[in-house]
Amino acid sequence: MSALVNAIVMLGMLVVVPAGLRLTELREPALIRRLWPLFAVPGAVALWLPRGTTATVLACCYALGAGLLALHAPRRAVRGKGLDHAGIALLTALVTPAVAATALVAERAGHELFGFDLGILALTVPHFHFAGFAAALIAGLVCRVADSPAGRFAALSVPLGTLLVLAGYFVGDWAELVGAVVLTAGMWTVGLLTWRMGHADGRDRTTRLLLLTSAAVLVATMLLALSWALGEATGLPHPTLTWMAATHGLGNALGFALCSLLAWRRIRAQAPIRTEGRTA
Repeated sequence: MSALVNAIVMLGMLVVVPAGLRLTELREPALIRRLWPLFAVPGAVALWLPRGTTATVLACCYALGAGLLALHAPRRAVRGKGLDHAGIALLTALVTPAVAATALVAERAGHELFGFDLGILALTVPHFHFAGFAAALIAGLVCRVADSPAGRFAALSVPLGTLLVLAGYFVGDWAELVGAVVLTAGMWTVGLLTWRMGHADGRDRTTRLLLLTSAAVLVATMLLALSWALGEATGLPHPTLTWMAATHGLGNALGFALCSLLAWRRIRAQAPIRTEGRTA
């Protein structure tokens, strides 16, 4: 499982985060985006080294970049008295890589942070790159285009679900189940709106295929997430962590996050979208 998880995390570090930041077109983290390889490459190398000082130092390089990115969230919140639903989703996307990086540093150091075993910490890293950063970012982009109750629900429920899942780590399995339900509702709403976008007039074939693929994948991957959280809370049979990494994790990374980001990049190139009060 570790090799697969490492590959998924590398995709998040080296591709998903910088591609997502480019889609936001925010001025403030532009320098961080340009410098991102200086943070992400050491972090990616750390994944493949034995736990110890070298791996920890390299992971700290990634944590530095993620921390700088997270610092923009409170600055935007203070400035944005009229912060809208999509803005809340974007703030969540800016913060979640720091959560992943914190777990990465602890895991590479062999430290059971807050009492969590190293396996859980290792899986926290991809979770907050994809169910955190990518999901919140895409929910915000969808909300910008689909300015409707469904779009606003997606932009709020995805960050809320992510926060509740994080809280569930500390409170217990039932709280994590509640978070999984909220996050699934938000992600399925994102999938529904994405599916509609894929069927909109004027979409080229490649963009349509990317949008429809990302929407369809969410149905299966979030069902898996629900089944795992329900099993953990109730003791009912549920997928193992190895199976979840190979299905839920890989599906969300390739089928949802990567396909969505590629589709949104094409959409932006073909017809400028509106984001954060300016043209993106």
